[in-house]
Amino acid sequence: MTSHYKSNALNMDIFLLALAAFFAGFVDSIVGGGGLIQVPALFSFMPGTAPATLLGTNKMAGIWGTTVAATRYMKTVSVRWSMVAPAAFMAFAFSFAGAFLVTHIPPTYLRKALPFILVAVAIYTFKKKEFGADNKPVFSGSKETYMAMLVGAGIGFYDGFFGPGTGSFFMFLFVRIFGYDFLRASAAAKVLNVACNTAALIWFGYSGHVLWMLGLTMAVCGVGGSILGSHLAIKHGTSFVRKMFLGVVVALICKTTYDGFLK
Repeated sequence: MTSHYKSNALNMDIFLLALAAFFAGFVDSIVGGGGLIQVPALFSFMPGTAPATLLGTNKMAGIWGTTVAATRYMKTVSVRWSMVAPAAFMAFAFSFAGAFLVTHIPPTYLRKALPFILVAVAIYTFKKKEFGADNKPVFSGSKETYMAMLVGAGIGFYDGFFGPGTGSFFMFLFVRIFGYDFLRASAAAKVLNVACNTAALIWFGYSGHVLWMLGLTMAVCGVGGSILGSHLAIKHGTSFVRKMFLGVVVALICKTTYDGFLK
């Protein structure tokens, strides 16, 4: 009886993690921030598992949905590869470096600073009603490429070292610095997110911190959510993405405030 009960409880945990992965893929494909759903779910249902293993499993579960979303965006939304490709390379390299560093230095201070950064992002986006509504690139040529490489390096390192809201930060910077609308910013952010996740997954996989079967199960559900989310984003356009962005940033503020000061 006890064994049967434990088996049912385990199956229920896996089902709930798969459901969380679906919603994470849905949100992440539109504005990023899927980790806000997926990571807490993993920590909640698997409290006895090493944190590094849960983070590695999260990367395994999330990368496939992000890749599918990036592919769907690229079929519909124009991506400036002369800028995005070098930025993705920098994101990959610095995400790997961040993932390596976090095994030696805990991100304690960054955890406490993050809510304040997100509040500033939310206020700016809310006050600027036209923010991200139109696609008006600010830079061109090599200057745009170099600026994008800096963004890729900075946010890529953050993703490997800590991670919450990486896709949302990419989106905000592509709108604020480069003048993209939210839909094109989301497309570019997905490509860089894939690069970040790949680098971190390589490190976690190499160091033995991935639950592969659970990660694959969650990945299938995440892909389903990602397909639905990217379809809605492309169909409803910039206004829809902007509203989702604000909602996710507010949720991130609540979650990171709790993690940094109340937990």
